[in-house]
Amino acid sequence: MEWLYTLFASGGIAHTVFTLALVITLGILLGKVKICGISLGITWILFVGIIAAHFGMVIPNEVRHFIQEFGLILFVFSIGLQVGPGFFSSFKHGGLTQVGLAATIVFLGVAVAYAIHLISGTPIPTMVGILSGAVTNTPGLGAAQQAYADASGLEDPNIALGYAVAYPLGVVGIIFSMIFIRYALRVKFQKEDEALAALSAEHSMTEKIAVECTNKMLSGHKIAHIRELINRQFVISRIAHPDGTNVLASGESVVSLGDRLLIICSSEDCEAVTAFFGVRLEMGENEWEQNDTTLISRRILITRPEINGKTFSDLKLRTRYGINITRVNRAGVDLIPYQGMELQIGDRVMVVGPEKAVGKVAEVLGNSLKKLNEPNLVTIFIGIALGVMLGSIPLLNVPQPVKLGLAGGPLIIALLIGRFGPHFHLVTYTTMSANLMLREIGISLFLAAVGLGAGEGFVDAIMGGGYRWIGYGVLITVIPLLLVGVFARLKLKMNYYTLMGLMAGSMTDPPALAYANSTAGNDMPALGYSTVYPVVMFLRVLTAQIFILFAL
Repeated sequence: MEWLYTLFASGGIAHTVFTLALVITLGILLGKVKICGISLGITWILFVGIIAAHFGMVIPNEVRHFIQEFGLILFVFSIGLQVGPGFFSSFKHGGLTQVGLAATIVFLGVAVAYAIHLISGTPIPTMVGILSGAVTNTPGLGAAQQAYADASGLEDPNIALGYAVAYPLGVVGIIFSMIFIRYALRVKFQKEDEALAALSAEHSMTEKIAVECTNKMLSGHKIAHIRELINRQFVISRIAHPDGTNVLASGESVVSLGDRLLIICSSEDCEAVTAFFGVRLEMGENEWEQNDTTLISRRILITRPEINGKTFSDLKLRTRYGINITRVNRAGVDLIPYQGMELQIGDRVMVVGPEKAVGKVAEVLGNSLKKLNEPNLVTIFIGIALGVMLGSIPLLNVPQPVKLGLAGGPLIIALLIGRFGPHFHLVTYTTMSANLMLREIGISLFLAAVGLGAGEGFVDAIMGGGYRWIGYGVLITVIPLLLVGVFARLKLKMNYYTLMGLMAGSMTDPPALAYANSTAGNDMPALGYSTVYPVVMFLRVLTAQIFILFAL
């Protein structure tokens, strides 16, 4: 049975893989257990790792550190790639407010830590370690250790011990704060879903309306000229003339009095567009089909890589095939097409025209669902490489370089690629299942590595008086979150899903985000997390270094 002992106790590759697999498996199984309807989910992997390390199942530090950082990179990069298309638009709808609230949580945490230092007499280096663990920010810990060593020429082990002791309940404290706000403020998920649906409809949805032209000023003018007269985005799909003919509209089509127009526009523009042309008609799309059986409408999926990043003006689909594009659906959101719109792999375009012409357009655009199931690994690894480079760039020197690190850099690059990748012909589309698989593997590896690293000194630190640090860490975690969370919910009426993401992002805590994602069942927590994460990561690293230097 020596082989079995070797598998559990040696430091070889087999032992490392076996330990990680065992910790992750047990953690996931325990995460399915609910107590009073509440489960910590995937966070259990962290605690299983601590227990395993306490009983001697450890892995080499260099290997563990690599697994921890690489897992974190996979997790944050997957999130950034998924929410990138909607990240920048989120700043138009409360993003700056979210960043301000997250920054407030950061500074309140530092204030609480300093107050505890004054009251308890705990050395500042130890308090910075506790602060980093309480807010689950590993880069802050690394920055603090480096700043202390460079400034004093010594290493203080209490920085890492404070982090290890405070980290587990830091994770629990963030999730507890989310749960407390949910029940204390009587949050109902049904109402949150309804509010979220209403917000999506207000900002993103398009409508098809039938309008009769009664505006004499427009009669005899081409559609291309009419577009320049009103500052609204709309597409005229078809024109039904008074004599009964039904034609496909284009920029060269002439509008006359009495024409009935099938118009696609955003919901908020419907009233203005209707008033501009004339009067609205109660005429469904089926009636347009009956008037002209030669035209069909069909959703076509863009799957050809060479189309990625091209604009409608580049493709000249209307000129070449005599069809009309009325809508573009991207990530579940209907967009109004225009000539300069850049297309992306995974977009679904609504094409109206003769059946043969629509078929030819489908061949041009691809329309092959099978191709979307093939992973685009080049974009992922290019993004990770660029993210590591960005995270390694020193931004400030106080006196040590402040960097975004191996989490902040890849996240920012993923956001940029998700939004602007098609400009550079990068295929950013991944199926939801592939993105989720990459994300879950990353967070599982990260949690297992952190737990295995913190377990060895965990019990000794607590028995040596470090149990007080647990209480300090809980205060640092909970007080800022509850103060800002209650304010955001009661005064700012923030959606609870977004609030969960903001709370997780303000603590740069992937396990809390994983809990928020599973609880919400949508991408709003991930979007809130990514909105505040880059700024918060920078502030966490900066305040940790300043806090250390303040003590020297």
